[in-house]
Amino acid sequence: MQKSFTLKERDFFKEPFTRAEIKNILGDTPASQMFNFNSPSFKKMALSPETLSQDDLIDLMLQEPRMIHRPVITIKGNTYFGATQKVLESVLNL
Repeated sequence: MQKSFTLKERDFFKEPFTRAEIKNILGDTPASQMFNFNSPSFKKMALSPETLSQDDLIDLMLQEPRMIHRPVITIKGNTYFGATQKVLESVLNL
């Protein structure tokens, strides 16, 4: 039996997330899970991750989408940030 999936793709550089969308995507997950601390944009700022609040991280992601850990994928109500092919295959039981 072949599995069927519906894919909704969004280029959030062209269509940026809103604060409400980020908070909805995160749910109870800390913003640090969605934030890409390895982003060159973040490294240029020379900020200490330990000093940033959850709202600070969201503000930075809104200002610079490159700081979002990509890809952002929601499957069966669970969201994965920076998911590898191996993780996705496991989640999709491929």
